[in-house]
Amino acid sequence: MPGMRVVFTKGPGTSYDIAVYRETGAALAPRNGPGGHPYLPHDLVHFLVEAEAGIELGVYGRLAAGDNGLFWPADPAERAKAARRRKSKRAQSSPQAKADMARSEKLAGIALPVWEVQRGHAQELPAYVAREEIPPVIGRIVSRFDEYADRWHTLPVGGSLTLTW
Repeated sequence: MPGMRVVFTKGPGTSYDIAVYRETGAALAPRNGPGGHPYLPHDLVHFLVEAEAGIELGVYGRLAAGDNGLFWPADPAERAKAARRRKSKRAQSSPQAKADMARSEKLAGIALPVWEVQRGHAQELPAYVAREEIPPVIGRIVSRFDEYADRWHTLPVGGSLTLTW
């Protein structure tokens, strides 16, 4: 699979930017992330979940393979082509891609609360997680969260983490 670097740059509060540099597909313009967590930004959570769980057609596997995902090409001409392709491809996502995206969301929705409870950032698991059978991969994902959470939290505004896919 082609290589890709993903750069998460910390903004004020819980905001951040994300930039993707890849070998396949158009160069992508950086974008703002949804923020919301002081230790583990949403897009970093998905990166770590997908990498640890071996999810091939989640957000990052698709980006590495040339799909634009939630990004837009940096080149305006490529951006116009991508907009046309996006309209024609909306209903054409493969069953595996849909399943991989759903698995990424599910594992992220379980792993983050488990990590928060283990680290003392939350008192108890939300009811939707407490009712679930927690898959073994969650332990590995939580360990990956531990590798990056403090590094992210202590970064100054403008500081970055770079991960390789």
